[in-house]
Amino acid sequence: MPTLHPAGARSSTRVAALVAAGGLLVAGGFAGLAPKQGTASSHREAPLISGQPQYDNTDVYAFVSPDKPDTTTLIANFIPFEDPAGGPNFYKFARDARYELNVDNDGDSLPDLTYRFRFHDRLKNANTFLHNTGPVTSLDDPDLNFTQTYDLTLIRRVGGQVHSTRTLVSGAPVAPSNVGKASMPDYAKLRAQAVKPLGDGTTSFAGQADDSFFLDLRVFDLLYGANLKEVGNDTLSGYNVNTVALQIPTRHLVKGKEPVIGVHSAVSRLNASGAYTQVSRLGSPLVNEVVIPRGKKDTFNASVPWYDAQFATFVTDPELPKLIEKIYKIPAPPGPRRDLVQAFLTGVPGLNQPAKVRPAELLRLNTSIKPTPTPDRLGVLGGDKAGFPNGRRLTDDVLDISLQAVEGELLGKKNDLGDAVNTNDAAFGTSFPYVAQPHSGSDVRGPKKTGAKASGTVKKDGETVTLLNAGATDSTAGSDDDGGMIPLLPAAAAAGAAAFLLTGGLLWWRRRLPGMGR
Repeated sequence: MPTLHPAGARSSTRVAALVAAGGLLVAGGFAGLAPKQGTASSHREAPLISGQPQYDNTDVYAFVSPDKPDTTTLIANFIPFEDPAGGPNFYKFARDARYELNVDNDGDSLPDLTYRFRFHDRLKNANTFLHNTGPVTSLDDPDLNFTQTYDLTLIRRVGGQVHSTRTLVSGAPVAPSNVGKASMPDYAKLRAQAVKPLGDGTTSFAGQADDSFFLDLRVFDLLYGANLKEVGNDTLSGYNVNTVALQIPTRHLVKGKEPVIGVHSAVSRLNASGAYTQVSRLGSPLVNEVVIPRGKKDTFNASVPWYDAQFATFVTDPELPKLIEKIYKIPAPPGPRRDLVQAFLTGVPGLNQPAKVRPAELLRLNTSIKPTPTPDRLGVLGGDKAGFPNGRRLTDDVLDISLQAVEGELLGKKNDLGDAVNTNDAAFGTSFPYVAQPHSGSDVRGPKKTGAKASGTVKKDGETVTLLNAGATDSTAGSDDDGGMIPLLPAAAAAGAAAFLLTGGLLWWRRRLPGMGR
């Protein structure tokens, strides 16, 4: 991650940063429970990272584990829009990257704990294009041709500086991409083998999963089609992501009597000089995608929470409500939007604001608030204090929460804005790692359409279409004499043509090109 302030320089810099952020804070505090504004998750959110999906952090989750309330679960997802059938090179974590989950447990915006994942590749047989050479029944199956493992390191910091480093696990297996039902007939078994107890009450996981976020991303089409007709379609349905997850005893995360932690994920990439450069960062959902303007998005991805005062005006004077007013004539709440400051920078007093908070964009979780057996998808807005913006659970509908908040729900301006996508397309698990199983490459993504049905269900001339006959030329394409087939060349002529293409023909073609054959 970028260089943090040395402990000796923190005092004066902190004063300057707090002065810069001071205009954001309401004298005496604001009692409302407001998530920040936004209308999409952090998929392809910044110009540079959109071309580097292996390093793109799509979502971060932090919640008290529902089945083990003495632990806290942290999840970070990467690589947006993984099509399950996207072979032969399926989806893997980058070898030249450090994937990190950072925890601030004293409110100063500097990470006190960093959980760092580093990944390693292994290819068994380079003389085949196959990801697996037969049905895979375990993570050490010899038929699984490509595998990844990871090392997990815990870095403890004081004042942002490294104090100690400890390896928690080396060579832990990664759950592979779900190639298909023939290749991986019991994928749930493979997933289970990738859940790794670490011996101190901590459990880790890395591997593919269903994309946990659910929303209609057509917000970018002039805010749902300029008349709200483009809602109700889960744009991320059927796509997968790569996930890292940790379940950690809460006592290992908190400091003293302060129950609130701030969480963010970061990815750093090895550069040409041999150093690591941060290229992706994510705490709360929606921030970089629609709060930060395009000209600052790459800067945000490369920055650390300590410097977040530079982005303060984008919160107090947000763009989204102005766009809604322009298109839908719904008056934007007047600024400065101090109702949005607490969730974006400080946490909410009495809910998830640390006692000695430094304003910074982090996903803040009060670990002393126990999970509810009946979570409300609207989190705090629905009266459920165990949900967003107090951390983020997999089931929290952060899109609807944010739309309602940005239009002044917590300023007494009641509304029921939403994208009509209220649940995920796949069921979440009831135990760690909780994320839904990844979609199989043998499934058809999205709704089936006429003419695009799965193999073995389409009929053509009364015959079931399969791989063995689907490429036959339509009988109406040619003359009655040839039945639509291209006449075969005599064997000698075919051999001669092949020789021309492979020898003289290729040389002739090269000489015809400027600068070639010289």
